[in-house]
Amino acid sequence: MNYIRILPGDKVTVELTPYDLSRARIVFRTK
Repeated sequence: MNYIRILPGDKVTVELTPYDLSRARIVFRTK
């Protein structure tokens, strides 16, 4: 599993799973 560091100002697309709403997987990151 790759960990992507989130910084203020970053635009990210997250994918929420219906099984675990407390965790969101980042599928794409743009600067």
